[in-house]
Amino acid sequence: MPTSPDIVAMGEPMYEFNSARGSHDGKVAGRNWLGGFGGDTSNTAIAAARLGASVGYISALGNDPFGAAFRDLWASEGVDASQVSTRTDGHTAVYFVNHGPDGHQFSYLRAGSAASRMTPADVPIDYIRAAKVLHVSAISQAISPSACDAVFAAISAAREAGVLVSYDTNLRLKLWPLDRARAVIHAAVAQSDICLPGLDDAQLLTGLHDPGAIADFYLKLGVEVVGLTLGKAGALIATPDRREIIPGIQCAAIDATGAGDAFDGGFLTEFLATRDPFSAARFANVAAGLSTEGWGAVDPLPRRATVEARLARI
Repeated sequence: MPTSPDIVAMGEPMYEFNSARGSHDGKVAGRNWLGGFGGDTSNTAIAAARLGASVGYISALGNDPFGAAFRDLWASEGVDASQVSTRTDGHTAVYFVNHGPDGHQFSYLRAGSAASRMTPADVPIDYIRAAKVLHVSAISQAISPSACDAVFAAISAAREAGVLVSYDTNLRLKLWPLDRARAVIHAAVAQSDICLPGLDDAQLLTGLHDPGAIADFYLKLGVEVVGLTLGKAGALIATPDRREIIPGIQCAAIDATGAGDAFDGGFLTEFLATRDPFSAARFANVAAGLSTEGWGAVDPLPRRATVEARLARI
């Protein structure tokens, strides 16, 4: 069996074009765009690597400059991309960000992307079995039926090998209808050990509004840990025999893009080190808060020393 990183994430990376000079009416902002990187599980992988974890990524890229840029990024961040394939039948997914009066406005060019063409046959089973945790998300499954099946195959491989499964319920209703999302997400959570939902998404998925009731819902599906993020209020961490709200930190937030991914990366990194979900959430809250103090999903992701220094002041 091959040597694998401790954390293996799987999903779709997306190259970002962010409007560099935009009006605030939501219209296309001229011809100036800033390039960047996105994709929830890729963000999580980079967040964990910056915080000191051993991390690998499973995906597929197009044979294009955007795919090459991602390989350079992962190499510079210490994320193992040996299990990321390059396909000629699909492109690297791309999205555009405009800024309007109601905040970010996203436009996507992801249909037919290389990652969406992944199938169960593309899943590196031995690589997953040699890891300590597999991290996937609802977006990993929403991009296509074959990608959905590939994620279930990865989860099955992890469970058979005793590898922890972490699942973020990231909900994107532009990708699939709510009824299908509920069915797939609940089935995946039922096969997971750690569930990391955001409050807004969880309310839509469960039909519940109280954070405690939402935590109960996911615990009853069979997970051992629920980390329900509450935005500025922090996170509710629940296990079958204990629950606690971990307060958020005071920060000079300017852009919350990727904050949930930063939380996931911080939580998994610290949980593997301590096996204490409550201390892991304190660490993750700081990482998530600090990630909002810069622009974009990747650039402001903090390093471990920065998180530890902020933790020491709490």
